Amino acid sequence: MDLFSERAERLADQDAPLAARMRPRTLEEFVGQGHVLGPGSALRALIEADELRSVILWGPAGTGKTSLAHIIAQATRSHFEELSATSAGVKDVRAVLAAARERLGALGRRSILFIDEIHRFNKGQQDALLPGVEDRTVVLVGATTENPFFTVNAPLMSRSLLFRLEPLGGDDLELIVTRALADPERGLGGRGLALDDDALAHLVERADGDARHALNALEAAALVVTAKGAARITLADIEDALQRPRVTYDRAGDQHYDVASAFIKSIRGSDPDAALHYLARMLAAGEDPRFVARRLVISASEDVGLADPQALPIAVAAFQALEFVGLPEARLNLAEAVVYLALAPKSNSAYAALGAAARELEEARPGRVPSHLQSASYAGERKLGIGVGYVYPHDQPGHWVAQRYLPEGLEGGYYQPTDQGHEAAMAEAWRRRRGQPPDGEPPPERGSG
Repeated sequence: MDLFSERAERLADQDAPLAARMRPRTLEEFVGQGHVLGPGSALRALIEADELRSVILWGPAGTGKTSLAHIIAQATRSHFEELSATSAGVKDVRAVLAAARERLGALGRRSILFIDEIHRFNKGQQDALLPGVEDRTVVLVGATTENPFFTVNAPLMSRSLLFRLEPLGGDDLELIVTRALADPERGLGGRGLALDDDALAHLVERADGDARHALNALEAAALVVTAKGAARITLADIEDALQRPRVTYDRAGDQHYDVASAFIKSIRGSDPDAALHYLARMLAAGEDPRFVARRLVISASEDVGLADPQALPIAVAAFQALEFVGLPEARLNLAEAVVYLALAPKSNSAYAALGAAARELEEARPGRVPSHLQSASYAGERKLGIGVGYVYPHDQPGHWVAQRYLPEGLEGGYYQPTDQGHEAAMAEAWRRRRGQPPDGEPPPERGSG
């Protein structure tokens, strides 16, 4: 019995989980991912022609990465090897590559190596793969739930085609569930079970694009219903199997960055409801609350800024309250800061001004500090003109005087105030001092004030 027959027998075993038994065996059975596997697509053409190149399959759990690898195993004339990054090491990788070279030399038969969760391979393990991928001793099929641009070595990425799999749509999940319910050989078709429409709709919604999650819940509900001697799987049965809506979040992966990004953008967009949703989602998933608090402190200056100078103290206070109180009570402090920042007027003028100053610094010579601003610690330095001509602002009316502060050769004009909140009043006073009209037109001599 070869590897493929063993795999088929294992998946057909009725003791295996429903999700494993219902794995698609051919491209025709595969559901979803039409953007990468549709008719005429590059990946489908390579698989059907048995001319696969090294590929990285990137996508959330339950979207078909492993199933696609099994289809490749069934379709190819090449030898198929499978390693799990959770248990394999450098020694295992080298052994597979050595066997593949011997097989290629003796039999002229290529080898395909599937590595599940390739993001768990460290740099040394990935480096061990590189020679075999580079000289095509093996064709690599790597599956990952995490962003491969962060977790897979650049040399491996450059030698592989990247295909991103998306969460399955509702229609796709409905087809997968109904197929499993009807299949008498691998599914639940021999049990005479029916699934109520509202139960199916709830299961599809709560599965959140994950076929494995949907099939696991269906199987759990079916076991309970069968044990009761019933034949209908109701909404209550599905709710009981699901227990609670699954929080899709991976503290170490893409969901960490995606949800954090949505959290900050919701605050920036002044949507307290969305911001609170993402806050609750992160806390429910076990995110480090200090990470959340740090993001609030950053947002207070980056997005609210001078439009409301109280935003930063409130964000810092929330961070301190988290340290003093801890979870779960500190959720209230974080929520208060989130709502305040979301509702506050917004200004990124300080953030933008710093970026403009940094860009000019990269493009131009830094310039010499004007002599009247230089430190004159010794009397002899003043004879050389160091520190001469500086006017002390506090001795002047309004505690301000026009004099140049920027080095020669730099244009300045980085700070462009907004008309939001508190910044509007501060900016108006700033313009008056500079002799600048209220509409914000630039002064005659930029950088002199």
